[in-house]
Amino acid sequence: MAFMRSKFSMLCCLVVVTAHVFEGAGKTKLTLDGEACESRENMVSVRSTIASASTGPEPGDPAAAFTVKTLDGEFSYQPGALQGPLIIHAFTNKSGFLECIWSSESSLTSLVEDLPNSTQVLFLSLDDSSVTDALWMREQVHRVALHRGKKEVLSRLHFSPMPVFNLGNWIPSVFYYWGCMARSCVLAQAVFTSEGWNMPVVIKRLDARYDWLWTRWGPKSHQLVDADDGCDPSPSVAGAVAWVSEGNCSFFTKVENMAKSNASGVLVYALPGNPIQDMNCEGDDCNTTLSIPASMVHLEPSVAQALKLGQGLYVTFQITPSPNFFFSIDQQGLLAEMGWFLYPSFSFINWQAQWFDFYADLQTKLQSPAKVVPVLDRVLMQGDKGAQATVNLPLGWLDYDKLELDASLSCPGKRDSTCAHWDHTVQLFVCCDQDGPYCNTELGRWITAFRRGTGRWLTDVSPLRPLLDSNKCNFTMKTVPWAMPWYASLNLRFSISNQTATGNVTGDEAQKLHPFTVMPLYSGGTFNKNYNRRFKPIKFSVPISTKKVEMYAVITAHGSDNNRCGEFCVTSHHFLFNAFYNNTLIFDSAGSPLGCTMRVKEGAVPNEHGTWLYGRGGWCDGLQVDPWRIDITEQLDISGSESNTVVYFGLFNGTDPNPTEEPGYIIMSSFLIFYK
Repeated sequence: MAFMRSKFSMLCCLVVVTAHVFEGAGKTKLTLDGEACESRENMVSVRSTIASASTGPEPGDPAAAFTVKTLDGEFSYQPGALQGPLIIHAFTNKSGFLECIWSSESSLTSLVEDLPNSTQVLFLSLDDSSVTDALWMREQVHRVALHRGKKEVLSRLHFSPMPVFNLGNWIPSVFYYWGCMARSCVLAQAVFTSEGWNMPVVIKRLDARYDWLWTRWGPKSHQLVDADDGCDPSPSVAGAVAWVSEGNCSFFTKVENMAKSNASGVLVYALPGNPIQDMNCEGDDCNTTLSIPASMVHLEPSVAQALKLGQGLYVTFQITPSPNFFFSIDQQGLLAEMGWFLYPSFSFINWQAQWFDFYADLQTKLQSPAKVVPVLDRVLMQGDKGAQATVNLPLGWLDYDKLELDASLSCPGKRDSTCAHWDHTVQLFVCCDQDGPYCNTELGRWITAFRRGTGRWLTDVSPLRPLLDSNKCNFTMKTVPWAMPWYASLNLRFSISNQTATGNVTGDEAQKLHPFTVMPLYSGGTFNKNYNRRFKPIKFSVPISTKKVEMYAVITAHGSDNNRCGEFCVTSHHFLFNAFYNNTLIFDSAGSPLGCTMRVKEGAVPNEHGTWLYGRGGWCDGLQVDPWRIDITEQLDISGSESNTVVYFGLFNGTDPNPTEEPGYIIMSSFLIFYK
């Protein structure tokens, strides 16, 4: 169980909730056929089992109309009638994850405070207790909304007392047949056995997490030993799973003490009347690595009684397939997956809804007048060659002063489960004149998402129009050759901007300026003690007739040394002109716990697998890398009679990087752009 560094905690608060929801601690006599385990292979198998039986609609299919009864009347969906997205959530009391998401004050507060105004949510139940479930869910939301002064959100939240299995429309087929590997949509369970019991006792559990990382139980059977509250080491638990109560010390302290006592794992049980909580580390505790798994469960009376009587008690851990708990309909009326909920919080609903808003705005932008040149249309991007195409530029393209890259990446199948498992840098290179100075220069850069197929971006690269120095150009979009396949799509969009000249041109002379020369500057490299030694000052003169000079750079930091550089450390990048003007780009959100969630509104793909939430060194998973542009006209002598100088250097904590192991690296393209 690895603790990863974090500056925040998302613990679910202790809340006394309506008794019917947790009565009996969600106990069931069901067992999973065959051997169950917590390995990734088992999760993939669960997903495959569900997906193979799919007979319902697929992601990307149009959503059909439906009407459902609600506590306040009925909710009707008609294609094209809603102005924003619709999120559909099915609750079940059999899930510890959902119990926590609905009993956590921070989770409920996120829903009522941060749900985009465009979005509506329909809440359903998978259980026979659907009427009481709907009443309880509505009470939870209303209480928090009124307390937070967010009463207006309630008109967009709809609670149906009809169980999913009685809806009589297409919604159940989506819940039941959309595959899911995420821990948020399978039933995690602890299975207790003892001599003299005719049947095992199976109860829901919520595995501990440390930032985004969840603990993993193996298939082994463990003896269960009572360790009181776990706030002190207990030698009696050596080799066994420790049974400890919540309270009196932090979850981290309990797990750490049991690890020191050589326990094989920890089960923390909630005190009577309390819900299951999200067991996460806090502050400096997240820098400590522990080696044993832990989970939270309810206090099961038969387990407590067996321990009190000294009966031999054993526990194993399993996951049981369940229907999916979340799906959505976007602004275009298309069905969409919701991705991975890495911890129990409605924030993941908000982030998906934010992305829907971004995508709707993008669709509007793509309707604006432009000369569109198709380059790639779902071309396989894999291996050394990547995705390639040669295109003829349209006649008169030089009359356009704006160039945008309309790029998207899609997966081999419609489901997120078919997507590549890791994030990789994707670069677009252009070569229009094989013998020219700009051949195979980087034109654009993106980062792939973790196991999600959603993603489309519009990137303004207008200053690099001089790279298109012929009427026929070859474009190559590629990532590391060993990456799983993506299908790349790319259009060039030429248009007329409404920007006028800046810099030294004012008043009646104001006019549109055009870039006519691109001068390459520096590239990156290994971010070690020798990083800055390779960069020497560059002397240059400004070409005659230049009216404006712009510095243009695309910089991203990758890898992880002993300082977590460059992906998760704060680095600064400096371009010093004429030994006086220091232009600085600082990746100050790198390593922040939720840095990339702040960029979902810009197009970062939400609800990915893995560490997508953390801020990065100049990038986020599933997002374009925006160019850094600075008008440096006033920093230069542009008369052409004098030389100017520029030098670049990159720093960590204000000094040269000096890692002791596994140095990271900087990928950089930087240019001077001359306008006239």
